[in-house]
Amino acid sequence: MNKFMVLVVEDDKLIQNLMATTLDIHNYRYLTASSASDALLQITSHNPDVIFLDLGLPDMDGVDLIRKIRTWSATPIIVISARSEDADKIEALDAGADDYLTKPFSVDELLARLRVTQRRLAASQGTLPSHIFENGDLKVDFAAGTAYLGGEELSLTPIEYRLLCLFCKNIGKTLTHTYLTDAIWGGTFDSDLASLRVFMASLRKKIEKDTTHPQYIQTRIGVGYRMNRV
Repeated sequence: MNKFMVLVVEDDKLIQNLMATTLDIHNYRYLTASSASDALLQITSHNPDVIFLDLGLPDMDGVDLIRKIRTWSATPIIVISARSEDADKIEALDAGADDYLTKPFSVDELLARLRVTQRRLAASQGTLPSHIFENGDLKVDFAAGTAYLGGEELSLTPIEYRLLCLFCKNIGKTLTHTYLTDAIWGGTFDSDLASLRVFMASLRKKIEKDTTHPQYIQTRIGVGYRMNRV
């Protein structure tokens, strides 16, 4: 049995059972919760490694639950929601979610997102090379896993930080949509391009003074994105 523990927070019993069965078949340990209060109890009692979270809970909006969890826990949170508007995704990410998967989703995509989170957690426990990247007012400390703009530390989600690192390590190169989705999510699913667009918009809000005229990361229409040397 995989020692990795997953908490599924979902009030729709059919979806909850589908996710639980999928995790069981692939030898993940799991817990389930149908409300925010139950989820908080499970988190404090069992300390899961990752949380799958539906936003439409009966006793609390999922975004508010994310904010509450983030006051004391850094456990990765992957939102799974029928809310598909970019504004909804950005609100959840800004609240502290690590990733966002839109319903309906495929079992393969669910497992891919979980594997990516496992790899990221495993990598964070290893030793990273000490190296600092600087470009204009932007600075990234790869060893510390932090980024700064004008001397102020940026509050980035794990995926925003990974995207930023990819651009820093490939400055001057155009990174295609396929390259980026494969590097971040381990493959390219139908929803990944939409998710990439949301994460890029969120990242740009944090590093660009004017998102309509980006200084650091420019769009190559129909191809991908490129970080410029400032």
